[in-house]
Amino acid sequence: MVVKEVLPVSPSAPPTALGVASAPSSWRHPRANREARLCDVVVAYEFKRGQRRSIGFVIRPEGLVVSAPKWVPLHQVDAALQDKSRWIVQKLGETQARQQRLRARGIAWCDGAVIPYLGQPLRLLLVRPATAGGKVLKFETGGLATAELSEADAPSPTLRLALPEGATSDQIRDAAQAWLKRQAHLLFKARLDHFAPQLQVQWSALALSNARTRWGSARSDGSIRLNWRLMHFHSAVIDYVVVHELSHLRVMDHSPRFWATVHAVIPDHLALRRQLKDEALPHGL
Repeated sequence: MVVKEVLPVSPSAPPTALGVASAPSSWRHPRANREARLCDVVVAYEFKRGQRRSIGFVIRPEGLVVSAPKWVPLHQVDAALQDKSRWIVQKLGETQARQQRLRARGIAWCDGAVIPYLGQPLRLLLVRPATAGGKVLKFETGGLATAELSEADAPSPTLRLALPEGATSDQIRDAAQAWLKRQAHLLFKARLDHFAPQLQVQWSALALSNARTRWGSARSDGSIRLNWRLMHFHSAVIDYVVVHELSHLRVMDHSPRFWATVHAVIPDHLALRRQLKDEALPHGL
């Protein structure tokens, strides 16, 4: 999850006190090149300059990233940091707590493991290659096992993975994720074809992304990239991301005109966007 805040470039007020007793004494981004004391907490952050109109703050799992226009003096950056000090330290704490919860919920890749699939639990079942689904299953290129989804199983659907006896956790993970990626390509293509006519756009190519903090992207030539991990979310969330990227083929920014384009097709896009941010995936996916 990435938390963003953008501020207009202007002098700011002094910081307010943070009422979080459990806040650590310091936060450090691994690529930190500046630091500030915010609410009695030392925050070492990554500072970037670029072609932008305002100072922006992004809270990532690794820490705080601050971006500013090239012409903004450092004292204004410092003032903006102090003005948002309470928000920054609070979000750093929330992000750390969230990462700890995700690690605690980490997937153990083994027979019987449960992973989210289209918003529902999917159980992994290891079977001998010759008996999966009552037919012989052969290994595919790269040593990944074939897989078969059975939705008749109770209490939840089961993904049968044809793997050799003694398969390692890495082999189980790779086989399950290879199947998920195949399903992702099929589903994403179908949803792109479904929504493109509604938006009066034409997409040209689909690629799967493996990014950790970005769900999709679009280029002016019509090429679309979508994160295969979207397959862990409900189909409505996937549709929102598909429409979001297709809308960029009409408006290549996040202006009010862009959001109006998204809204015309997905009226509840704000709720789905929050769901995408709030429904964290377990560690290891």
